[in-house]
Amino acid sequence: MEKLSKKENELTLIPKAERYIEYMLDVIFKIPRVEKFSIGTEYKNSMYKMLENIMYLNKIETGRLEIINKIDADLNVQRIFLRIMYKNAWIDKKKFDYSMTLIYELGKIVGGLTKGYGKNNKE
Repeated sequence: MEKLSKKENELTLIPKAERYIEYMLDVIFKIPRVEKFSIGTEYKNSMYKMLENIMYLNKIETGRLEIINKIDADLNVQRIFLRIMYKNAWIDKKKFDYSMTLIYELGKIVGGLTKGYGKNNKE
């Protein structure tokens, strides 16, 4: 399999993040009302911040590794929120597993970007 360049990875990240956010918004809208306005709001804020950083990543020339680390941190926060929602039975196993799969896909791309920019940390 051919390796994607850093720029292609960045561009691949955008539609995958968009699909993930669309799915998660649907999931969040269906959790119980009180939780929707507490953990749901925090989850949405984390996703929007992550998306903003992804878009920003494509526009800057230096400091990319710092932005990639912020995206990775947001993904970790979202994983924790998902586990909390699942443990409290606010989402079912199927939604939990699919959401984790989407986060895993994003995490693989972010990990590749981290390695790529980490090797060339002369930015």
